[in-house]
Amino acid sequence: MSTQGISPESQNRLAAVPLARAPLRQAVERLVSAYRGKPWRVTEARDMIDYASHPCAILSDGHFAVFAKFSDAADGQDQFEVELARLRLIADRADVRIPAPISVIPVANGSLLVLEAVQAVERTADHWRDIGRTLAQLHKIKGQRFGLESDGYFGPLYQDNTPMDDWPRFYAERRLLPMLKLASDSGNISAEVRRQVEMLIARLPDLCGPTVQPTLIHGDAQQNNFISTEAGTVIIDPAAYYGHPEMDLAILDYFQPVPQDVFDGYRDELPIDPGFEERRELWRLWSHLAVVSVAGGEYVGKLIEAVQQYT
Repeated sequence: MSTQGISPESQNRLAAVPLARAPLRQAVERLVSAYRGKPWRVTEARDMIDYASHPCAILSDGHFAVFAKFSDAADGQDQFEVELARLRLIADRADVRIPAPISVIPVANGSLLVLEAVQAVERTADHWRDIGRTLAQLHKIKGQRFGLESDGYFGPLYQDNTPMDDWPRFYAERRLLPMLKLASDSGNISAEVRRQVEMLIARLPDLCGPTVQPTLIHGDAQQNNFISTEAGTVIIDPAAYYGHPEMDLAILDYFQPVPQDVFDGYRDELPIDPGFEERRELWRLWSHLAVVSVAGGEYVGKLIEAVQQYT
């Protein structure tokens, strides 16, 4: 497929979006044409890099739109295959809305994940409340052990989901300790900060609160991973496994504040333990370490503040 028939102005707009440039655009056009059973050509593109950790965009022919995401990582194909599998898992087990999956395909120098695009609407209080209800719908699904039958990814970072029976041990051994090693190996934290985190990890059995049943969680439930639509909330980018439901609640407002409506909507369906507020930063340690291992910067200070809250 080519840009023949597209005005020079439109071609310039497409060229400004990395995923709308050949040959990535052409790979998406071939895939979507086969998916729809008729020719499909990109005439419109919207860069979405501000909403994801990978280059991504919404591509459209003016009538039908897809979301495409690119990775040049050596394990990018596997990352995207796991992401599709997790989307299907949460849809099957919790009956929540997800974008319709199209495929993962290899391309020159990387891989592409392609989903049907969903039409987002501007959020009202009711939309925020529905995010909370949707998250609770996920959390109503219970399991026998913490973890999952297969491993996964948290963004580009490998995630060990080997099942365990005890949440404090799982959180320590499958989440915090591996991520602490990554953060330390990155050179973004000092040996003293690492020692303080290790001391806190040793105290997890006394800090994790009441015993909980393994719960199906999103795993990366920051607000941009929920899309509000006219039909209801759509979930994207899960790093799903059976864990502690407060892990999701703690991350909802990790990057940006969310209105109380989200938590009110959750409480429409499920209770939130009164001790959650005291444990919020404990659950955020995992995210702090993940961001520190990749970027460092201000999140080193957030990590230190979180650790000091429990010393």
